[in-house]
Amino acid sequence: MTSLIFRRLGIGLVTVIAVSFIIFLGTKILPGDAAQIRLGQSATAENVAAFRARLGLDQPYYMQYFLWAKNFLAGDLGTSLASDVPITELIADRYKNTLFVSVLTAIIGVPISLALGVTAAMFPGTFYDRILTFVSVSLVAAPEFFTATLLVLLFVFALGIGNAVVIGSTDGKGVFELISHFALPITTLCFVIASQLIRMSRAAVLNVMSSPYIEMAILKGVSRKRIIFRHALLNAIGPIVNVVALNLAYLVTGVIVVEVYFGYNGLATLIVQGVQTRDYVLIQGLGMIFCLTYVVLMLIADIAAYASNARLRHPK
Repeated sequence: MTSLIFRRLGIGLVTVIAVSFIIFLGTKILPGDAAQIRLGQSATAENVAAFRARLGLDQPYYMQYFLWAKNFLAGDLGTSLASDVPITELIADRYKNTLFVSVLTAIIGVPISLALGVTAAMFPGTFYDRILTFVSVSLVAAPEFFTATLLVLLFVFALGIGNAVVIGSTDGKGVFELISHFALPITTLCFVIASQLIRMSRAAVLNVMSSPYIEMAILKGVSRKRIIFRHALLNAIGPIVNVVALNLAYLVTGVIVVEVYFGYNGLATLIVQGVQTRDYVLIQGLGMIFCLTYVVLMLIADIAAYASNARLRHPK
């Protein structure tokens, strides 16, 4: 277990370093000059040059990268070029908003999706299984904005339920107001993660069901329900946990389309604003937070998969 953790930490460190290079270089090739955008079109060349020097933008790229990496390791994400506000302050409220929607989506969507996937594996080839497979594949093929648009047309315009736009934060809102505001974004995200979890959990259980010890249990007359819940499901936890971790990371880092569509003030809309204003300091800080979120969740998934697999814990 200890060696696994250290190996995964090493891989995670390499991943973070590689992503930091990509994020830094990506922000540098964005069209437009952050200093010019900040000062406006009426700024003189001398003022722009002085502003660039104050921000350190006149230094070579490698010097800018090492200074940024040094500050990041010290917990300093820098100051926004667009608003002169520390990045940590900008992220604090938005992170809480994103986390609120992500946690609610995970609490609702993950258990339901896993239950549907496992029950589909219990009755393979049946009408129920075919319907679930068709729905999950359709949801995978449908873009997020298309799913969101269908939900808005159905509930907001046809039934008059819910809100098409979610503005503000969760502060000061009652339970029913929160449900009304966040029902459609959460439902959209539940559909997105369900499309993956249903298919992968079904496939993981059916893959284990083809093992020799499962066939022996079937020959002994053990019921299919008992085989799945007592034997197959325990050995299918590893792949399922990995898929769940990827979807949880998506809920924090990949909901740009959903947040922008519903006008929700989360991290995703913040990074869009950073791209629009060429606020590369904000983009870099958010990019590293997203990367660390993925690395931590995948580390937890690897540990859980290792702990659930007896063959890995007790190799011959």
